Amino acid sequence: MALKAVHVSDVPCLDQVPENASLGLYSTRFSAGVDVGRSSFRIPKFLVIGHRGSGMNMLQSSDRRMKAIKENSILSFNTAAEFSVDFVEFDVQVTKDDIPVIFHDNFIFSEDNGVVYEKRVTELLLSDFLRYGPQREPGKVGKSMLRKTKDGRIVNWNVEADDCLCTLKEAFEKVEPSLGFNIELKFDDNIVYEQEYLTHVLQAMVEVVFQYAKDRPIIFSTFQPDAAQLVRKLQSSYPVFFLTNGGTEVYYDVRRNSLEEAVKLCLEGGLQGIVSQVKAVFRNPAAVTKIKESKLSLLTYGQLNNVAEAVYMQHLMGVEGVIVDLVKEITEAVSDLMKPSKEGDEESLPEGVGQMQVKSKPQFSQRELSFLLKLIPELIHS
Repeated sequence: MALKAVHVSDVPCLDQVPENASLGLYSTRFSAGVDVGRSSFRIPKFLVIGHRGSGMNMLQSSDRRMKAIKENSILSFNTAAEFSVDFVEFDVQVTKDDIPVIFHDNFIFSEDNGVVYEKRVTELLLSDFLRYGPQREPGKVGKSMLRKTKDGRIVNWNVEADDCLCTLKEAFEKVEPSLGFNIELKFDDNIVYEQEYLTHVLQAMVEVVFQYAKDRPIIFSTFQPDAAQLVRKLQSSYPVFFLTNGGTEVYYDVRRNSLEEAVKLCLEGGLQGIVSQVKAVFRNPAAVTKIKESKLSLLTYGQLNNVAEAVYMQHLMGVEGVIVDLVKEITEAVSDLMKPSKEGDEESLPEGVGQMQVKSKPQFSQRELSFLLKLIPELIHS
């Protein structure tokens, strides 16, 4: 797709939300609601967010938990809802006939008579997309599904509990209604998108959210800088977070290459927060303070978030939530480590922990915490 500048100011606002739509991150899982206005946005508690539901599929992993349930599926979302997870994160793309569907990879692989072929998800009609994998109709067999791993191998997409591919509309209709949705607006890193295309597909996604979200908590997020600013222009009812590797990987678009650039983009576009690769935060802990001073919220993603100690360290640093694969383990760890403080106990809490009391936690002095924050970047770089 040809390069074309995106003039956000030229995009019409489509913010026509039903009266019962959620205007913040309020649900029965939270103690208080929030205002999504840029100047007052806040997250009321430390969030645990299920990555692609109850965890991503790593087919090359020896860890059975990474191959237990088909990622980005209704089954995976509702399994995550059985634990004290606040949101599920999932990836949304738009088919050729303008239907938002939930799928992570840009291409879907299959095999026919020994020949492997690939199709770009956004070039498929919905009916073609839904023909892959398990089928809804009893006795009907879908097309095989394979997946390309990071090392370039193509393997069978085998999991212990499989499920059908689904649309965004179906997720709203079939997933536990109190569970928040962190909707990642998915685009191909290798394509430079025209403004007209971005606006068109974002409208399709936003319209489904407006129609079906009701009181469900919603967060939009995306790695695509122009899409982040556009979806903020298209609606102002739900918070928009910019996803970034924070410099752990380098891209042609400099806006994607550091936490500093992420802050700049958020402030320019009126976004509410950043979702950073956790390694970027540990390598540059001072950035957390700058992000907070900019009145932006900060969430993280990455495999380190499957380690309870790393999650707790982020809580002490001021990170407001984590996207995790091991939903059961991390929600249990967070529940054990953090609970509302008892009345009268506030003065005994270590500085930086706020109104949270931690059970069976290491007790850090400010000097020790400062040392750890200096040590962590060296450990992450090594």
